Amino acid sequence: MCSSEKFIAPSLLSADFLHLENEIKLIEEGGCHLIHCDIMDGKFVPNLTFGPMIVKAVRKITNLPIDVHLMIKNPENFIDEFIDAGASYISVHIEGNDHCDRLINQIKNKNVKAGIVINPSTPVLMIKELINIVDFVLIMSVNPGFGGQSFIDYTKSKITELVELRKLIRNQFKIEIDGGVNLDNVEELSRLGVDIFVAGSAIFNAEDIKRRINEFSELIFRGYNE
Repeated sequence: MCSSEKFIAPSLLSADFLHLENEIKLIEEGGCHLIHCDIMDGKFVPNLTFGPMIVKAVRKITNLPIDVHLMIKNPENFIDEFIDAGASYISVHIEGNDHCDRLINQIKNKNVKAGIVINPSTPVLMIKELINIVDFVLIMSVNPGFGGQSFIDYTKSKITELVELRKLIRNQFKIEIDGGVNLDNVEELSRLGVDIFVAGSAIFNAEDIKRRINEFSELIFRGYNE
């Protein structure tokens, strides 16, 4: 298991939904800390996944915190529904949302951890005014919409920028990364300063899910302690 400062968040987007309860039990036994749910509406991004009903079903079979990433239009209309379904973390995109301060406060007012998301081409500068109020920043290291994509290398610079901003403002928001995270890059990402590692196919496509999580944990811990 990773240290208390680092969290692995398997993405259910890559899970086998015919055996979802079993797969969740495997990641629990492997020592994961969060369950990541990618919510897509087919409009904000070119894909359609699932809604609050699935989050509610997941909540019934696990006590792990549920990390809900909203890739949807008009998230303000659905935030409360996802919270009622059992979300522990909710993140919204800076892109396409004109009133992110309001969205963040809508989440935090329900005692749920609130995050802001930036796509690969969005500069950290766009969220500078929000990092004083968020609990975490989610960096997309692929263009959102589909699982199994390759990591976009230039997104690493965003990690460095956020680490420096965190030191400057003395706000201990978490840095989360999602997209193309695997055994080849997770140690470096840990070393750079990532706190929450979202991985989908790299975990759920493994022959032995629990062993794969242990491999992730060892590399993350190594990067954290270098």
